[in-house]
Amino acid sequence: MTHVVIVGAGPAGLAAAEHALAAGADVTVLDQADAPGGQFHRGAAHRFEALLSRCAWWPESTVWAVEGRRVHVLRGPADGTHRRRRTLEPDALVLATGAHDRVLPFPGWQLPGVFTAGAAQALAKGERVAVGRRVLVAGAGPFLLPVAESLVDVGAEVLGVLEANPARTVLQGWSWHAAAHVGKMTELVRHAGTLARHRVPYRMGRAVIEARGDDRVREAVTARVRADWSVVPGTERTYAIDALCVGHGFVPQPELAVAAGCALDGGFVRVGDDQRTSVAGVFAAGELTGIGGSVAAAAEGAVAGWAAAGRTPGRALLERRDHARAFARRLAAAHPIGAAWPGWLREDTIVCRCEETSYGDLKTAAADPAAPGPHALKLGTRAGLGPCQGRMCGLAVADLCGGAERHHRPIAQPIRLGELAEPKELP
Repeated sequence: MTHVVIVGAGPAGLAAAEHALAAGADVTVLDQADAPGGQFHRGAAHRFEALLSRCAWWPESTVWAVEGRRVHVLRGPADGTHRRRRTLEPDALVLATGAHDRVLPFPGWQLPGVFTAGAAQALAKGERVAVGRRVLVAGAGPFLLPVAESLVDVGAEVLGVLEANPARTVLQGWSWHAAAHVGKMTELVRHAGTLARHRVPYRMGRAVIEARGDDRVREAVTARVRADWSVVPGTERTYAIDALCVGHGFVPQPELAVAAGCALDGGFVRVGDDQRTSVAGVFAAGELTGIGGSVAAAAEGAVAGWAAAGRTPGRALLERRDHARAFARRLAAAHPIGAAWPGWLREDTIVCRCEETSYGDLKTAAADPAAPGPHALKLGTRAGLGPCQGRMCGLAVADLCGGAERHHRPIAQPIRLGELAEPKELP
């Protein structure tokens, strides 16, 4: 029987597990969280009990290294002191590690009280905690709507939802093939209706360009922005807040794919028609291959699970996946990142929060002919070399200085020296 290991228990990983089981494989599912579902299905773990009862389910399991199809795992809570190393060598490996929030830097974004949209929603949905009493939600993309709805649901006063892209860009992107994506359109209408009932305004073509405060965020300065996100002078408005939620789309988490040797295209894992990567026996699904939301992720996971089990995906699965990918392309067209966003920055604006590297530091280093290239820039400024390893600032640094790099890190996730020094791994 084919043994398939799936890393990630979000929509893509769970769909991969379901279809690999249907194809007759022996399945092991790993996830860092203590419950399945990922960000999208947070708080709905009960929905997957029947599925995971048919698998080997490893919650609180961190994959800290990958060598081809060999998977090195630490089992136990991330903050625990008794994690044990395990090694898996499956016949096929499906990577469904998802994505995290993308946030563009702006003056004051490092202040306490400034949250990523995903963190705010995780606290609201998972813990029933509002990040603040008076909250502003801003950035780009449809994810802002459910975040605002979740905050309203836990009692926050949401002062507004600000989409940086102008109405023309958003509506052109969503109008194409809208009839073919009735489910998504219905979902958006539901979110918008909830916000309308609570008198939460939704404004397009407006962005947060500065956060102000001393010990924490107290004010957010917004402005009208053009299609390229350049600021329209004289349109600034200040909100008194105690929390700010920002998100400018999502960034894939390809560290394990890079460690496995998978080829990338534009930061995403390159896959074939059956979600197969450039490495034999390794498949990828979901946001790793392109940001498209839960429906696209599940459709790709279904194809990957079937193929990883050694079966040829049927036409219906492939058509469903292709349909979802088409929607993802329209989503990207409706909510692009404007090229002029660096105009929001000042010389002293922090870009890399871990190393406190400023915009001025980056510009000086990038202009130094003695240190050409992104690798030298990182070494000279420390940008991207802090605890988050560039997960928060990597794309911003690349946009500002050119040349994004994805290095193979033998250790993909933090591991204690004592854990690393264990004499052997358990099979």
